[in-house]
Amino acid sequence: MKNFSKTLLLSALLLQAGAATAIAQEQQEPPDMLEIAENEADRLQRLLDLEDWQVFYVDSTLKHDFPAMSEELMELQAAKVSNSSLYISVQDKWMEKIDSTYRTIFTEEQWGTYLKNGAAKQQKAREKRKQKAMEAERKLQEKLEKM
Repeated sequence: MKNFSKTLLLSALLLQAGAATAIAQEQQEPPDMLEIAENEADRLQRLLDLEDWQVFYVDSTLKHDFPAMSEELMELQAAKVSNSSLYISVQDKWMEKIDSTYRTIFTEEQWGTYLKNGAAKQQKAREKRKQKAMEAERKLQEKLEKM
């Protein structure tokens, strides 16, 4: 009888824990990309002392590009793509596009400050990944040609 009570108690605790986990997962929403875009535009406004028209263009760019990037990543996820380098290449593509747009919006001084505050390091990392992918593609092409 004691074993039955222990089993029953353990089962009840596991069911309760499972229900709590399910509720927590339901409450966990994906990040709101528009809110993230607004926060980033605000951060850049403070960091770079952007003028109102610049904030407008930064905000517009991010409110378009962040959801578009997110949608593309979701498509990969829905297709059950497990290669993490594909996800990274999608992010890199969109971040390069954003930086390219920023370059047209920011003054030389603002662009320099932007680069000094982490963007240059991110750009170098993206370029390194791009070169590595191109080298791997070249090697694969050479192998295929030898066949």
